[in-house]
Amino acid sequence: MNSIYQVIQVIHVLSFVMMSVPLFNLIVVNERALMGGPFTYATDRYMENIIRHGAIRCYVFQLTVFISGILLVVLGPSGLQALWTNWVLGFKTLSVLALMAMLSVVHFRIQPKLEEALSQIGPDSPIPEGFAAKLKPFRILRKRMATFCLFLVLSTIIMGMQVYTRFHPALTAGLITAAGLFAFRVNRSLILFGWV
Repeated sequence: MNSIYQVIQVIHVLSFVMMSVPLFNLIVVNERALMGGPFTYATDRYMENIIRHGAIRCYVFQLTVFISGILLVVLGPSGLQALWTNWVLGFKTLSVLALMAMLSVVHFRIQPKLEEALSQIGPDSPIPEGFAAKLKPFRILRKRMATFCLFLVLSTIIMGMQVYTRFHPALTAGLITAAGLFAFRVNRSLILFGWV
C-alpha cells in the first residue's frame, strides 16, 4: 500500500507541473506581441490553435491533480476529513476547483467568441478594418485570467508543500507575494531568461 501511495504522490506532483499551461500561454501571447504589426491570419491562427488545444490538456492535468489529491487524502493518515480539518488541503482543493472553473470560462465562453470571429476570414481573405480591435477585449480578458491562473497554480504548489509541515507564516506570505509578482511579470514581459 505504501508503494501505491508514493506512486499517487508522484502522479499528483507531476500533474501539477504539467499545469504550467498558463505560463506558456502567456509566453506565446507575449511573443506574438513582440512581433508587432497588424493582425496576420497565419500567425494569429497559429497562436489561437496553441491556446485552444492547450485547454484540453489542462483539463486532463487538472482532473488528474484533483483525483490523485483525493486519493492521497483518502489513503493518507488523516483520511477524508482532512479536507475540512486541514486548511491547507481545503485551500488546495478549492484552488483546483477554481482553476477548473476559470479554464471553463475561457474554453467555453471566451475562446468560442474568438473562434467565431476568426471563422469569418481565411488565409487569403482581406482583413476587415478594425478586425484586431474586435478580438482585443477577449484576448485581454483571457490574458488576465491566465495570469491569475498562473498565480493560483504557484500559490497552490507553495501551499501543497505545507500539507504536513507548515512554513513560518512570514515565509508563506513572502513566497505567495513572489508568486504574484512573477505572474504579473510574465503577463507584462517575455521572461527571456526564465526567473530573471
